[in-house]
Amino acid sequence: MLTQLLVGAAVAATAATAVIDLSAQNWTLSSDNVTVPGHVPSHAHLDLLAAGVIGEPLYGINDIESAWVQRLNWTYSTSLEDLTTDGDTAIWLVFDGLDTFAYIELCGQPVGNADNQFRQWYFDVSNIVQACNASESILSVNFGSATKIVAAIAEHGDLNIESFFNKALLNTIDGAPTEEFCCKEYMRKQQSDFGWDWAPKIGPAGIWQPARLVQLEKTNAASVYIRNTLVDIYRKGQMNNIPPDQSQPFVFNVSIDFIGSLPNGSSLQLTLIDAQDNPIVDSKALEDIYASDETITGIITIDPDLVNLWWPVGLGDQNLYHAIIDIVGDNGPIATVSKTVGFRTIVLNLLNITDSQLAAGVQPGSNWHFEVNGYEFYAKGSNLVPPDAFWPRVNETKIRNLFDAVVTSNQNMLRVWSSGTYLPDWIYDIADEMGILLWSEFEFSDTEYPTNASYMDEYIAEATYQVRRVNHHPSLALWAGGNELEAIILYFYFDARDPGQIQRMYEEIQQKTLIQALYANSRSISYIPSSTYNGFLRLNFSSDMPQLPRYKNTSGADYLYANTDTYNYNVDQAFSVSTYPVGRFATEFGFQSMPSVYSWQQSVPADQLSVFSDMVIHRNRHYGGGITIRDQSISGINQMTAGVEAWYPVPNMTDPIANFSSWCWTTQVFQADYYTSELSFYRRGAGLPNRNMGSLYWQLEDLWTAPTWASVEADGRWKVLMYRAKDIYQPVVAHSFYNTSTGDLEVWAMSDLWSTVNGTMKLSWMNWNGTPVTVPSPDNSSDPISFTIGPINSTLCYKATLPTSSFTPKNSTDLANLVLKVDISATGQPPNSAAKRAYIHTSYFHPASLQDAKLQDPGLTLMSSGVDNGANYEFAVTACTGVAAWVWLDHPLGVQGTFSDNGFWLSRGETKKVQFAVKNDWTEGTWVDGVTVRSIWNNTLSG
Repeated sequence: MLTQLLVGAAVAATAATAVIDLSAQNWTLSSDNVTVPGHVPSHAHLDLLAAGVIGEPLYGINDIESAWVQRLNWTYSTSLEDLTTDGDTAIWLVFDGLDTFAYIELCGQPVGNADNQFRQWYFDVSNIVQACNASESILSVNFGSATKIVAAIAEHGDLNIESFFNKALLNTIDGAPTEEFCCKEYMRKQQSDFGWDWAPKIGPAGIWQPARLVQLEKTNAASVYIRNTLVDIYRKGQMNNIPPDQSQPFVFNVSIDFIGSLPNGSSLQLTLIDAQDNPIVDSKALEDIYASDETITGIITIDPDLVNLWWPVGLGDQNLYHAIIDIVGDNGPIATVSKTVGFRTIVLNLLNITDSQLAAGVQPGSNWHFEVNGYEFYAKGSNLVPPDAFWPRVNETKIRNLFDAVVTSNQNMLRVWSSGTYLPDWIYDIADEMGILLWSEFEFSDTEYPTNASYMDEYIAEATYQVRRVNHHPSLALWAGGNELEAIILYFYFDARDPGQIQRMYEEIQQKTLIQALYANSRSISYIPSSTYNGFLRLNFSSDMPQLPRYKNTSGADYLYANTDTYNYNVDQAFSVSTYPVGRFATEFGFQSMPSVYSWQQSVPADQLSVFSDMVIHRNRHYGGGITIRDQSISGINQMTAGVEAWYPVPNMTDPIANFSSWCWTTQVFQADYYTSELSFYRRGAGLPNRNMGSLYWQLEDLWTAPTWASVEADGRWKVLMYRAKDIYQPVVAHSFYNTSTGDLEVWAMSDLWSTVNGTMKLSWMNWNGTPVTVPSPDNSSDPISFTIGPINSTLCYKATLPTSSFTPKNSTDLANLVLKVDISATGQPPNSAAKRAYIHTSYFHPASLQDAKLQDPGLTLMSSGVDNGANYEFAVTACTGVAAWVWLDHPLGVQGTFSDNGFWLSRGETKKVQFAVKNDWTEGTWVDGVTVRSIWNNTLSG
């Protein structure tokens, strides 16, 4: 009997409340003539897949074969056996997520409708249950076809948005068909579900988050169910977007949303426990208690000397505390909520450049950098997209592996892109633990949404729920109102005197509504209305538009205000740093590449393993010019192949699979080479007048196998880019900048440490066969170059012009036969560390492209040194006969893991030992025999 189940599932907080997890119920999924077992949480596609009705939607062209699924309505139903109530019990249905257009019935009676994937839905079904016959106790949730519903809404005309991103209802852009469903802006649903340039159009539907049935005793004045909790930790006097006074105590603000009733005079108590189970605060009463019908709020001040600060990875320890908050009545605790919290301040500083900064050489304008616990830091990271087309099958193992890759590659920040969905709490928990800052965004994509009353009410409910849900996480770095919105407004729609529809919608939603939802609930987090933002002229918390946007109101060309978001697919300019944007912070940039042949082998049939096969063309969603989808896709793929053809030896293997593998890999080399150049440019900018203080490349990971910008493939395999990001994101690095027009070469050293770094740089010139070359140094000395780098800064160590009469390399006839190896050795003090440590870094420079360079066979050898500590295998790679460019170790299918280094260079006679950390091995160790090594030299071979 359900009544018995409810009593047995009663939560420990109070005997007057009982909760049952509806995922334990037996569910059925049905539509038309299809009926299969269902699950909660799930999506219809996943349950159909489990029942064998459809194949894996992300394999081959199954996204097309299963397209019929999104066109149908689907109903999830379950029987609540022997459901009874005596009338003294309040029954609530609570859904943490419904995707998206849902109609709920219980006992044959309507419960309500839902039309927003991004919020919690809860319904009082007490009257329905009381009148329900046992034979009718069916709970059903019917999901309408989102693609049909939004198309119908758009056709009505009253909500028409004349948007650049929604020109027509015929799935067209500029007259050419696309692989995206139209009219996304009319729904509160993950936009990438309808297709993106790295994702298929799937349009899933289902109860995608946990659901519960809650029973409360009406006769008990202390019977409540906690549905959401806000914890806001900030310095006394702190306000959003303004650096706080770090000498002030912490304020611990709690606000609990509940269903049910509380007795008059209820209070809140806090117990705070550290990682060693020591009580820091023991059942201390909160002050300024305020209670309403749905919320109880209180605050307490905490002496900062009692707690240790939480820091992002690489900047200090991730100190976390267990907060236990009790709602207390006259007879003791009524309900309890527990949260893991950290004490830190995080601010996006957009204030004007100060006099002291101007004196230090910073360009006038405004700041655009993050500060944690009062310290500015260099943000190093990437952009996170949904890790699967179906969120219900994203599990902790997948995210831990992905976040471990983030930390291992020296990243400290991820931007949670705003055309996906809000991350669940457990992902923030992992980020808290691992020290990864999550720049979070309200899910308003890169388009404007309707501003009529019903939509606006949903935006407020959604934003309020999400802000309160995740605010306690120290990994939360920022809230942004959407993706690239201000840049789009300024480029297409801006009118300072007579704003048009799109600009007015942007200001109403992003500049007024979302910001006020945040500011009303949190003082600890900064807000920007758009991921691209020129900042504000004035900050006024009492205004209906708290941030008066700067837009184009600048003080002149010499002033700098904004971050950058730029893509350039002209491969001829890939390594010309003069084409890179100059800004305070780089939020997006990149170039696509192919996944490895191993990922393709898991995703398409063997006869489709070629660059321009039907399925590769189908799965590519980054389009160039053309009339048909196929023409556009081929044009997009040609951008990648053009990058290979312009800069590297072109693969021409006789074996078709080997040739396809080489092409895939070389597109990754171009991508990694390009990103290394641009990431280094931004890091150098920390020491230049623009004072660049962060770079987040596009994008971290794939959700399916396709040509994309990702650095991690869908199965977790690292692309070349991920290894090179790990290298260039080290604290102290060197990079060579070369102007092919003038021949000017500059070698810079860069540091993101908070204190001065001292070191030496050694330049070693050689031919491709490894023979040393003598090149005059600026002071005619062959000694290492000493350098000093200031805090979060860069310094020029070497400068020359190639070729000139004074630059006459001995033993080298031309620049095509010249390679420079740059070794630096430095000493510096890591943030929040008492001891100094040594830093080393090696990079290579070649003045001629690798396509034109006089490459030599490096004579690579690979030796396995066996197992180290049972999990790490060690390999030794040696370049026996020449310089090896882009040395690459590949592991076969059947094992998951990462190499300690990859995509590196070797000088002649140099041996490098590389460890492979095994995460999963389904081969009983035989995978070791399948590890291979290659370099760019292999592209010159035809075997």
